[in-house]
Amino acid sequence: MPSKSTRTFVSHEFPAVYDRNSRVLLLGSIPSPKSREMGFYYGHPQNRFWKVLAQVLGEPVPESIPQKKAMLKRHHVALWDVLESCTIVGASDTSIEDVVPNKIGELVKKSKVSHIFCTGATAHKLYQKYCARDVGIDAERLPSTSPANCAVSLEELVVAYSAIAQIF
Repeated sequence: MPSKSTRTFVSHEFPAVYDRNSRVLLLGSIPSPKSREMGFYYGHPQNRFWKVLAQVLGEPVPESIPQKKAMLKRHHVALWDVLESCTIVGASDTSIEDVVPNKIGELVKKSKVSHIFCTGATAHKLYQKYCARDVGIDAERLPSTSPANCAVSLEELVVAYSAIAQIF
């Protein structure tokens, strides 16, 4: 078994969730090991993303991947990650190197996305560095919903993520 400090090449394993009516794009950095294992975004059981987003959108917390996709599409929210691939140690965003960004501009052109939010400081930094110029939309940084960001309460996350609902 590799040690926790082993650098791993990670390639994005599942597609963006969006359709031509998507108006808001939420971007993470790259799926965590648990998300890759689960086969969908924010798959760690302690990650508060789905709980926060459901509260902001006035929905019950979705349990299954189809329920999560349906909630996003009902509210015209697209979900993807800034990176197509990178090397990383475990789930540590601060260890990300060798980045290849996703083609976010192409998603934006195929939708009605006019607002982009990054779900954490690293996603925001990577978006600004590798994607913002091509996409032509500044991204707003939201606090991470990761269990590693336990200094931010669920209530504080809901307040911050409420900016998404203001778009509509």
